[in-house]
Amino acid sequence: MSTDSLIFRAALVQLRSESVVETNLEAAEAGIRAAAQGGADYVQTPENTSMMVLKTRELFEKVLPEKGNPAVGRFSALAKELGIWLHIGSIAIRLSDAKVANRSFLYTPQGGIAARYDKIHMFDVDLPNGESYRESKNYQPGHRAVMAELPWGKLGLTTCYDLRFPALYRSLAQAGAQFITVPSAFTKQTGEAHWHVLLRARAIENGVYILAAAQGGDHDMGRATFGHSLIVSPWGEILAEAGTDPEVVFAEIDPARVADARARIPSLRHDRVFEPPEVAEIVPVKEAS
Repeated sequence: MSTDSLIFRAALVQLRSESVVETNLEAAEAGIRAAAQGGADYVQTPENTSMMVLKTRELFEKVLPEKGNPAVGRFSALAKELGIWLHIGSIAIRLSDAKVANRSFLYTPQGGIAARYDKIHMFDVDLPNGESYRESKNYQPGHRAVMAELPWGKLGLTTCYDLRFPALYRSLAQAGAQFITVPSAFTKQTGEAHWHVLLRARAIENGVYILAAAQGGDHDMGRATFGHSLIVSPWGEILAEAGTDPEVVFAEIDPARVADARARIPSLRHDRVFEPPEVAEIVPVKEAS
């Protein structure tokens, strides 16, 4: 644990999850242990930590409810053993015979669950390269924003595709979040185009740290993810970045930098209510007589 109570060490565990749950849990545990050994107080894994599958039948053959779920219990025990704040980017949780939650878990150093967050925005898209995703087919979207109290400040939780909806981040920042998480499994194509700029934009416009652990590389089900796990400062600086292979990256997080960024550009206090847009009427200009 950091000796200065106002500063903490964050670690992002980049993974390349597959369709075999036990293999993924072992890889995640190894990365988390490496992060703790490196002095991390807070450790985050990516979206889809427990498994990455594309076929509906395979998903429902493997997904389990939260109660009695071995992954949920395993990470609780690991957080307690290592004495860290452990944020599992997401685990697929069965809600019914037809729907699954894409659920984040934040564990305390005592192994308790401090917060759960179900991903709100569903990734339904057809990409130009022929890839097609229909997350809403199997997953039930969450309906509320979630924030948790860490020893160093407030943490806002988001996941992957949420990144494209800035109102969620604005809401969290205005509610007091100083750090916002974006555990992700961005596709290679969209990541190359938008990952860095969107994460930096969310940090800058809200004066927050962004902590975004990612999946990276070619997965066994045929999907390619972008990687490049990032920690971004409230001023938009990249403090830590991974490549495309599984690894652990670290950065020191100083909450005082949040206050400094917000003092320099106090835009969180300057939002105004305005009328929705409408097409302006063209008014002809009268010539002077």
